[in-house]
Amino acid sequence: MELFCFEIFQLSGLYTREVGDIYEHLADEELVSMVQKGDTHPFGALVERFEPKLLRYGRKFLATPEDIEDAVQDVFISVYKNIQSFDLGQKFSPWIYRIAHNAFVNALKKHSRNPFQFMDFDVLVSHAVDDDPVRKEEEQKEMRQMIDAHLERLQPKYREVLILYYLEDMQYKEIGDILEVPTSTVGIRIKRAKDALKKIYIDEHPTYGK
Repeated sequence: MELFCFEIFQLSGLYTREVGDIYEHLADEELVSMVQKGDTHPFGALVERFEPKLLRYGRKFLATPEDIEDAVQDVFISVYKNIQSFDLGQKFSPWIYRIAHNAFVNALKKHSRNPFQFMDFDVLVSHAVDDDPVRKEEEQKEMRQMIDAHLERLQPKYREVLILYYLEDMQYKEIGDILEVPTSTVGIRIKRAKDALKKIYIDEHPTYGK
């Protein structure tokens, strides 16, 4: 299936697979810098690079492929319109994920009778941040298995931190920037999400850990 967002650039002659290969080894921020200077071709490479990730991200929150694709399309339109505001001293990935976060929240509100709120009691509670890479590596395989099997049973705000931390491999600071919450709140949500996910898993697999 051809990536839907490429149609914009193919129709206008701005993007081809050959052009994309030229930018393969450039960092995201280098591509953005080129776009900011007036070269529109590298934006097609950014689309190619981030579209699969954002589609995967969206599948954890939105029910239909059409809704997911529409939301991701909106993300890239917003990125293109606002790219001049991106600070090249920062990482591009959290910036585009922040835009995606807003797009998915808006889509959820549109399609849900009870849209969830991301800003809640978690923000008000202090919690020590544990971002130990060794511990994270040990948990990775186990949590991915649980996430794949039972993620849809968690509250959306808890789904998102698990996706960003375990599947998108982001750090607490990057997740906090995306969600616009303190780093300590990220720690709270990850801990509560893991606890809830493990409880669900143990309820369905009574011999787990024995």
